[in-house]
Amino acid sequence: MAERITSRTNPLMTHIRKLASSRSHRYEAGEFLGDGTKLLEEAVRWGAALTAVVYTPGTALPALPEGVRLAEVPADVMRSISPMEAPQGALFLARIPVRTLPETLPGGRYLALEGVQDPGNVGTILRTADAFGADGLILLPGCADLYNHKTVRSSMGAVFRLPVWSCDLNQLQSLAARSGLPLLGTALREDTIDIRKAELHQSIVLLGSEGRGLSAGALAACRQTIRIPMEARCESLNVAAAAAAVLWEGYR
Repeated sequence: MAERITSRTNPLMTHIRKLASSRSHRYEAGEFLGDGTKLLEEAVRWGAALTAVVYTPGTALPALPEGVRLAEVPADVMRSISPMEAPQGALFLARIPVRTLPETLPGGRYLALEGVQDPGNVGTILRTADAFGADGLILLPGCADLYNHKTVRSSMGAVFRLPVWSCDLNQLQSLAARSGLPLLGTALREDTIDIRKAELHQSIVLLGSEGRGLSAGALAACRQTIRIPMEARCESLNVAAAAAAVLWEGYR
């Protein structure tokens, strides 16, 4: 049976607002926030550890696992807790999975991001990596939080399917060496080759932010750099678009 909550100051409502606004609160609580029935369906389908679902009357919900807290709220309360301008009728809370860096990486196609601060870009890259059969994503310092609600929403369910690890550059170098995977960076230098000539099926490709690119340390760690062919009048691509080109070429 669902409980009915009508107060905006109810502890669960306050907790949800904090999950939406505070990275530190997410990790202290060990929970993250997702919004919308479509994303909720994906969370159920792929076995996310749901803890609570909040919905407005008349919203069709998928069959939920036993033990999930269910709360019905009026539309005005939903508007007060939803991070979206137009709430989609349901929000859910799920446990942040504990994922430690493995000794070696299974598979051979990985993407790593450095300093990609926009959660929409990180989520879109994760979604694209999932679509083009990558084996996982690695986030270096300076990236948006994987469990920011914008990242979760932009991933379109890929956050529940594709493994994602966080580590620093030294840890990435060691992991790549143990796994027998070269680090390739998207940049221009003397050894840069066209991505169509790169061995993308067995590699970790590093991408930096659109504004700054890869740091000097990250570039120094790369065995080789690769470039995406484009018209000379264009200086660069959005990082999510660049990731899509790299992922597609590796998939092809």
